[in-house]
Amino acid sequence: MNWAHVVLAGYIGAVIAIVVGVFRKKGWIGKISGAAIFVLAIVGWNLFDVHYLIPRESPDYGLTETQKFEKAMLSVPVYQVIKEHDPALWQNILTQSAQMKEAGKSEQQIIDTIQPQILQFQMARLQQAPDANVIAYMKINLEQMNAVAKVGGDECFRFLFPAVKGGINPVKLIPREIMSRRMENDMSMMHAAYGPDKHTVTAQEKQLALQDLQAISPKLVQQYGPDIEIMADPNKAIGKEKVACEMVQDLWTQVLKLPTARAAGVIRLMLSAEMQ
Repeated sequence: MNWAHVVLAGYIGAVIAIVVGVFRKKGWIGKISGAAIFVLAIVGWNLFDVHYLIPRESPDYGLTETQKFEKAMLSVPVYQVIKEHDPALWQNILTQSAQMKEAGKSEQQIIDTIQPQILQFQMARLQQAPDANVIAYMKINLEQMNAVAKVGGDECFRFLFPAVKGGINPVKLIPREIMSRRMENDMSMMHAAYGPDKHTVTAQEKQLALQDLQAISPKLVQQYGPDIEIMADPNKAIGKEKVACEMVQDLWTQVLKLPTARAAGVIRLMLSAEMQ
């Protein structure tokens, strides 16, 4: 069994699960905010697909299945944080995966088991990360998006919505420097969530974030008219790939124009457990 594949698919699937949760509650904050979360999940997909699926030499001869799995996990930053800060969860994932492998379960079954645990951990960390870390987390996502957009509208669309027309190889289009900073920011954000300055989300913050989202939506509708439907259904972007890319960029740009605390509140709201 390819444990690296299981680990990465589990992580990526956990991020994409955000989208499923949001669309189950569609109508709570509108289609645009739901689409925003979808975009973020896709950006995460592409980043980890590129950064960790690049072929590398890693002799695993003589290692047990559990050791191979642990080694694969520790190549992904989020698992390093889990092992350091939540050893009980770390051990549970290792034990469950090894037992399922011995029982003859498929890779997909193992992935389906670890996904919810990873998702819960990640979203909890983002909720407690300080405002500056949350903003940095989103800014680097937008940088990646902008880098691909400079290559072309079609490439940008494929980067954001690979399920529609197929994806791209971001390693050829995104500067390595941006990708390196993304990984550093992810680690900083998660570690900061455990630090002395960790954040506590309040009811007031949630209400203000919802109001900000509702204020941003009409601006995009006015600017893009009927094309705004692409945000909810990317399949409608065929022939309008550049427009779709620009809408997504504008959405995140508008969120990041908000004062730091309010922008961070919107990001936390869109990725909160309540949105599942």
